[in-house]
Amino acid sequence: MNITEQEERIFIELVKDKLRINIEKIDENIQSYAEQLRENKEFFYENKSEMDKFESYGMRMAIARGAISGENAVELKKRLNKLLLSPFFGRIDFTEAKKQKVKQIYIGIQAFMDVVSRKNIIYDWRAPISSMFYDFELGKAWYRSPSGRINGEINLKRQYRIVNGNLEFMLDTALNIHDEILQKELSLSSDERMKNIVATIQRDQNAIIRNEKAEALIIQGVAGSGKTSVALHRIAFLLYRFKENIRADEILIISPNKVFADYISGVLPELGEENIPEIGMDTLAEELLDKKFKFQTFYQQVQKLLEDSDEDYRERISYKSNAAFLSKMNEYLVFVENSFFNAEDIWIKKCFVPAWFIEERFKSLHRLTIQNRIPQIVKDIEENIKIFYLYDISTEERNVIRMRLKNMLKLRTLRDYYISFYDWLEMPHLFKTISGQKLEYSDVFPLIYMKSKLEGYKKYDKVKHLLIDEMQDYNFIQYTVIANIFSCKKTILGDYAQSVNPFSSSSAADIRKVFPDAEYVKLTKSYRSTYEIMEFSQNILPAKDMVAIKRRGEKPVILSFENVDKEIKKLCELIDSFRNTGYQSLGILCKTQKQANNLYGILIKKKIVASLLNEDSAVYAHGVIVCPINLAKGLEFDMVIVPETTNANYNQELERNLLYIACTRTMHKLVLTYSGKISTFVENIVL
Repeated sequence: MNITEQEERIFIELVKDKLRINIEKIDENIQSYAEQLRENKEFFYENKSEMDKFESYGMRMAIARGAISGENAVELKKRLNKLLLSPFFGRIDFTEAKKQKVKQIYIGIQAFMDVVSRKNIIYDWRAPISSMFYDFELGKAWYRSPSGRINGEINLKRQYRIVNGNLEFMLDTALNIHDEILQKELSLSSDERMKNIVATIQRDQNAIIRNEKAEALIIQGVAGSGKTSVALHRIAFLLYRFKENIRADEILIISPNKVFADYISGVLPELGEENIPEIGMDTLAEELLDKKFKFQTFYQQVQKLLEDSDEDYRERISYKSNAAFLSKMNEYLVFVENSFFNAEDIWIKKCFVPAWFIEERFKSLHRLTIQNRIPQIVKDIEENIKIFYLYDISTEERNVIRMRLKNMLKLRTLRDYYISFYDWLEMPHLFKTISGQKLEYSDVFPLIYMKSKLEGYKKYDKVKHLLIDEMQDYNFIQYTVIANIFSCKKTILGDYAQSVNPFSSSSAADIRKVFPDAEYVKLTKSYRSTYEIMEFSQNILPAKDMVAIKRRGEKPVILSFENVDKEIKKLCELIDSFRNTGYQSLGILCKTQKQANNLYGILIKKKIVASLLNEDSAVYAHGVIVCPINLAKGLEFDMVIVPETTNANYNQELERNLLYIACTRTMHKLVLTYSGKISTFVENIVL
């Protein structure tokens, strides 16, 4: 052990001692808060009958403050206990230009100020001064403080891996990123859930994380580029940077499914922040339609596309996903306004309301939605009757007027208007329902858009930042609705190459048509898979901008079998061998849910322990997982097996995308199996 490493080990122990002292003081405070809270509650209970309302209010507030203080102390203790396990991961020695004094800056997941010395011992990775660790090599550097730009020089840059309070290794580096450290982290087996990446954030990722100004930030990231991790760390940074203005419960994630939401749920708590609310696009649609319509889910739409080559179905999806379609709907809504209201005379007792007055009022209220004009016209009629006939109408008469006005509308229900739209287009074949009343998914957001124009938008004003993952799976209509109901800042991320529905998908350029002022960034370096796996995946679906990190590993394996039974037998052997590798997760990724269900049933009969994921799954399982590929998006595994990679299974562009997604889910090992004719997407790849 060299002197430098010995000094660092001594410093780690010193920091741990200080942490323990602080934890002991917090324990004393917690005990004191608890005792004071108990005394206040007892006093209040015994004397509340004799207190006036001001004394009672004051005592209730004291009890509430005491409870909050106790909860805050408990939370602080949890954070310090986490720091005991890994106090810091980085250090820079920075000489400020004006002071010429070297400052040692240790950087960790959270800040630690010693309550005794009142000195900052560890800096939070999100602090302005910590940004230099990610952005600069040795030499000239700067950071932006509240007082302005601080210039200086980095004299030393060091990275550590501390596990359970013990230093495993440390490394001095002159490089921007610590390639050796990064390689060590990437070579580890995958954990049960997504972990934080604070120790290995790259310069381009750091710029995205610390972007404070963008109203909308669109991130196009190749498979394995860490875009979801970066987005979550961005949220953690914003919660730190604007802690006075934004809380965790004022941020919302639109996530692709519940399994993915569970998979990412550990990142923010690891970073010392509360988990934030999430919602699926289907659930959002239910809310916007007031749960009055049954509809096919996006997941069900994708499964139908994979299982059924219905060209009419694909045409309906494609037609309803773009700006031209929305333009037609807007034309139709103008037609509705001009043609669907037939004013008639109204008599209330001896009071006469002429049709011309009603029509005039209807047209004058053009800034309101059609449905919102009715209440206002009722008020206008009531006021006129009072002025000209000196008559106050009753509640019952008011209701009669309202019903008469509604009857003047040619159509009454939202569904009627929507169906009429396709008649107006002279394309009634573009509207089909499932089992009578159930809507196809492609109709859901056009219906929501029409509802908003007829009745007004439901606003989500409480949300101060919206994060949308898998951006490529949402279309122009969906983004238009989102733009209207969420007025907050947005982070939108995804990869166009990983679309599971090319008939209704969006590129970053498409999304920028809805958010023209959005900033656009690309993440092109892929970290998840070994170089060999990414090279293989690039042959399936080339991404010209992708740069695969050169972490070497095993070449992908393609196994051919005479029949399905022999393929299944080998699959079982691969699962058995996986359990002896030290890897934690194996994904067996099938094209469709039916194929996944069938394979899972076979494995269970053979008494092989595995978990099946489907549309209703809410928890990311560990170990051996069988699931359709579209549910595996965003997840990663130590090893992936793709069974049935035949040409019958994978021959269309949609299926090429799926195969690419499946192959890029693995970190270390990839096996493809087939019996029959291999998919043309992989048959010519040289291994």
